[in-house]
Amino acid sequence: MPHYIGSGPYCYANSLAMMLGPAAPPPSVIEVLTGSPFGFELLGGRLPLFDPYGWDPDRGLDDAIGILGCRCLRGGADDDEQALAMLRDVLARGPALAGPVEMGLLRHQPGMTGPIQADHFVVVLEADDETVLFHDPEGHPYATLPTPQFLAAWRADTISYRSKPYTVRHGFQGPLPAVGADDALRLAMPRAVDWLRGRDDLEVPPGTLGGAEGVLRLAEMVEDGSANVGFLTNFAVRVGARRLSDAAAALAGLGLDSAASVATRQARLVGSLQYDLVAGETAAASATLHRLAPTYEELATHLGA
Repeated sequence: MPHYIGSGPYCYANSLAMMLGPAAPPPSVIEVLTGSPFGFELLGGRLPLFDPYGWDPDRGLDDAIGILGCRCLRGGADDDEQALAMLRDVLARGPALAGPVEMGLLRHQPGMTGPIQADHFVVVLEADDETVLFHDPEGHPYATLPTPQFLAAWRADTISYRSKPYTVRHGFQGPLPAVGADDALRLAMPRAVDWLRGRDDLEVPPGTLGGAEGVLRLAEMVEDGSANVGFLTNFAVRVGARRLSDAAAALAGLGLDSAASVATRQARLVGSLQYDLVAGETAAASATLHRLAPTYEELATHLGA
């Protein structure tokens, strides 16, 4: 069966691949290195995300960069003036990975008119007082925004996990990367098991549920009509199925066939949710989630072995 290749919301993986250049592993591998495929969380008891309990893209990016043996500088700022000065200084030495940014404030994207609490990452190429030029991995190479609009998005006021406003990574040092894709994936597996089994060393919003418990609660919400179906069908299911598909391919490439089989089954289950949720087939979607719930511990068992 062919492995999925196509579009998908892989903004931070694509952005990191652009920063690392021709020697970078494909974004599908980078995504697995971030740890994103290895779990589920119901953030705050309401927002369903097919990523591990306590995980976020900022932490995942740092993990992937470290596993690949790369080094970079990371900065932030306190206000627009400081942020623009920092960005111009950084860009004098090369491109910069900016994010999280608030996607709803990226006005070059059709339909974006205000904050939607959706995070995004881009690669900035040039900036002056008037305009910022950047590659937006959501399908917009060489995109531009008026500088005040870009700074408002980059401030990321609505992104709960941001560590500092105007987060930027730059000055990547090589060789890029220092660790090959297969070796990096092997290094990532113990952390994947930790994610699957639930880490208790991370702060999460009150009410957040992880793993099987979160999936079963989502099944109840789908049945009683309280689930955010729009978020699921426009984002969470799409990215969740692709993450698991990419994880399955990576695991198979390492010869971890039993783990790859579980991840493939997970990808098929998550992917099948799309039609049922769009069509309003809530009983079928709930049944799928019940089948999905025990697979996270099953995957952890195979990877741990």
